[in-house]
Amino acid sequence: MTSEIKKYGFKEGLPHELELVNLRELYIDLFDDLTIPHRTDFYQIIWFKKGKPKHMVDFNQIDIQPNSILFVDKNSVQCFDSEEPIDGLVLLFTDNFFCKTEYDTKFLRSSMLFNDLYSISTIDVNGLTSIFNRFFQLIETELQTNIDNYQSDILRNYLQNLLLLSERQRQNQYSAKINKGPDLECVVKFRDLLDKQYKEQKAVSKYAMQLNVTQKRLNSSTLKIMAITPKQMIDSRSKALAGTYYR
Repeated sequence: MTSEIKKYGFKEGLPHELELVNLRELYIDLFDDLTIPHRTDFYQIIWFKKGKPKHMVDFNQIDIQPNSILFVDKNSVQCFDSEEPIDGLVLLFTDNFFCKTEYDTKFLRSSMLFNDLYSISTIDVNGLTSIFNRFFQLIETELQTNIDNYQSDILRNYLQNLLLLSERQRQNQYSAKINKGPDLECVVKFRDLLDKQYKEQKAVSKYAMQLNVTQKRLNSSTLKIMAITPKQMIDSRSKALAGTYYR
């Protein structure tokens, strides 16, 4: 038996498309929705302060450790553990909130936190708990402040600094680093197109045309960054992000 994977949009009616939520309360209130495969059109920064759940992202199991942060890209298929109690915080935000300039968009799409081309990004917060707590508290305090012309920019700056701190911690924890440059930019743009078109478009040549590069150039970039071909990426994405799942 197969079931369609539901997709959820950002909550309507908030002053900003950024929200900080208590993870335990969210888990209890939306248990039935969170514990089956689903996807969202917003980014998620999930701080698991307690618990050791087996979390699923794009049907890959992630063994979460206490006091760790998981970064989930928009449109990823996600499923929470139905048996392990959890506690922590979740920071949710959209492209509309963060990407006000071309620089913002490039910063977000080149960040390895949401675009780790080898695995799903998690970081160990131990040793930096007070610093991360401070950033989350700053965001929470600002969200509770009366709205004015400065609030959106202040929140976006807090979020960007939180992402920078997280990316530094990620690089300190993992020896494998990807050098940012034309090849990475090409692969990230290819992956973005793939997320949108994988159901209808399977031809490498069509993606290369949209990226305004040759097939040889696209092939070279994916091999250098991912050690696989564009065709292998297409086949893998089609399998991982299918619109149905078995139950």
